[in-house]
Amino acid sequence: MKRIIYLCVQAAVLGMRLIYGLMKRCLKVRNKVVFISRQSDRPSIDILLMRETIREKSPETKVVILSRQMHNKILYAFHILRQMGHIASAKTVVLDSYCIPVSVLKHRPGLTIIQMWHSIGSMKKFGYAMLGEEEGSDPEIARILCMHRNYTWILISSFEYLQDYIEGFHTDGSNVLEIPLPRADLLRDEAFIQRRREEIKQKQYYYQNKINIVYAPTFRKQPTEQDQESIKKLIDRIDFRKYNLIYKPHPVSTLEVHDPRVIVSHMNNIDMLAVADVVITDYSSIIYEAGLVGRPVYLYTYDWETYKEKRFFNLDLEQDVPALFTPSADEILNAIERQEFDSKAFRAFTKKNVHLPASCRQTMYELMNL
Repeated sequence: MKRIIYLCVQAAVLGMRLIYGLMKRCLKVRNKVVFISRQSDRPSIDILLMRETIREKSPETKVVILSRQMHNKILYAFHILRQMGHIASAKTVVLDSYCIPVSVLKHRPGLTIIQMWHSIGSMKKFGYAMLGEEEGSDPEIARILCMHRNYTWILISSFEYLQDYIEGFHTDGSNVLEIPLPRADLLRDEAFIQRRREEIKQKQYYYQNKINIVYAPTFRKQPTEQDQESIKKLIDRIDFRKYNLIYKPHPVSTLEVHDPRVIVSHMNNIDMLAVADVVITDYSSIIYEAGLVGRPVYLYTYDWETYKEKRFFNLDLEQDVPALFTPSADEILNAIERQEFDSKAFRAFTKKNVHLPASCRQTMYELMNL
């Protein structure tokens, strides 16, 4: 069966290459930047910020955003054809995840392809570092689809974990540049964060007059009974007269919370962190974003023993992150109530893992060859 799948994928790649060859002949190159993402059906804050920057600095440049998840493989095939047409006629392509046509096709000379990835800081292993693992890619499929090939530049938040990117992207590191995601500019802007906090509180009154605890767990493919039980333990431990508990699910998570005392929010990370007074997470790179905003972080790791068997990490969460690491909801809330958090150590940890230029957006814009 696998052999048939491999042959079908190879045939699809061959067909793409033939069609793309015709596209390159027929389509004229335009002053155009194309953003491609399969992280969400909506453009990320990073893509929107770069669109704004391009419009300010190069208003004659056309900006195209192709943001769509692979919900249905057949329908997504038509979306890939659309991607190919825009890639064939663009000056610059910017990605925040793997893109099939970018990696499998032969592009014309002069096309700039920037992989900005989709997370700040380093957390879980990915790409080539996970080949053949339960939550990784099939090695033969990765070979046929030329996974993570053809990038002009790969952006990283800090060279501290350069080796992780060398392994994950299977690169020699010569095309890796130390430029965090554009959202870092907003996260470190204290005046902006405070302004957003006040704006959101004025519109949504229930965030006022209480300490806002944001619970933002990482994505789990198959939510379990343990997940539900652990969230219930957290909810039962909250004094709702003093605290708001705000559940921020991962964008593609199916884990739901139906307790009426809990606020379920789908705000973007920047707005959510602006509202937050405290952040509870687990194995998510939101720890770096919380660090840039200066929020206390607590790691609720109730399924650590099983989770670490499925996913491999680029850092030792128990030792490297200066935050409480515990499977106990009681310990988490006790620490919050006593305000037990080493903010100085966490700032140093964040600074080590996110090296900030004067402007992330300006630095990325300069790479675009516009």
